[in-house]
Amino acid sequence: MFSIIIPSWNNLEYLKLCIASIKAHSAFDHEILVHVNDGADGTREWLESQSIRHSHSSDNVGVCIATNYLAAQAKHDWLLYLNDDMVCCPGWDSALVDAIRSTPTNLAMFFSSLIEPKGAGNPLVSVQNFGLTPAEFDEQRMLANYNSEKRPDIEGQGSQPTLVHRMWWHTVGGYSLEFGPGMSSDDDLLMKFWVAGCRDFRVVGASRVYHFSQSSTGRVRKNKGGRTFVMKWGITQAEFKRDFLSKARGTAAGDTAETTFPRSTTHGRLKRIGYAFADYPLDDLAAWSPAPGRKITSIT
Repeated sequence: MFSIIIPSWNNLEYLKLCIASIKAHSAFDHEILVHVNDGADGTREWLESQSIRHSHSSDNVGVCIATNYLAAQAKHDWLLYLNDDMVCCPGWDSALVDAIRSTPTNLAMFFSSLIEPKGAGNPLVSVQNFGLTPAEFDEQRMLANYNSEKRPDIEGQGSQPTLVHRMWWHTVGGYSLEFGPGMSSDDDLLMKFWVAGCRDFRVVGASRVYHFSQSSTGRVRKNKGGRTFVMKWGITQAEFKRDFLSKARGTAAGDTAETTFPRSTTHGRLKRIGYAFADYPLDDLAAWSPAPGRKITSIT
């Protein structure tokens, strides 16, 4: 049904839980594709022992390159980007399939509803602590309580995991490499789908996924994604989400461009001026990896 794309960077214990949850709690048969960054913790050997298709790079090529590479190998029409520190709850995929079937077009973006152990002020996230690490993970308590807080579908928002049709992923170019290793690549993808005509951005309340959170992002040298976003689009991420994305559903094809298409803002233009004399995004990319992706190997 889905091609599930998982970049992983020396997170084997998280990855084992992630893949086990897909196999245990999916209503449909999905393809699993993993990109192994480094893999010094034995990730490659474990994937080979499980006959799970994967690609490999000797260093961390980041989310953008790894995900795009796997997407090019995917067999199914719908691509799901899943973090390796996520655990799928029962019914997670059937709820997404119902969302697909409720939409007359495949130009749409769907997201699961996250459960995290700590609150960070995100209204899209349900806070329930089922463990901060794989060693602490209480699966039985999660299975008993993951659906205790009912969540409606939320329109005009983006989250993760992210489900899109393969045709549109490739049409807009997937994750843009200038956001490597990955900060703000999600918001950039939302904008690209908007430009392509998508107005259905939906967090599916019945699709529940537990997220340990920041098991990889806390280790990576982050790019300044917000700066790259405003330099690229002339509008800040906050402005795009507040003034356009949150109002996406229900905009008719006949609406005027002024009401349906983002425009650069005074705030965004001023930020562009302030950033104009620095070498962005290339300095971020060079600081993270001088030649990202140069050592990627074919999928096996």
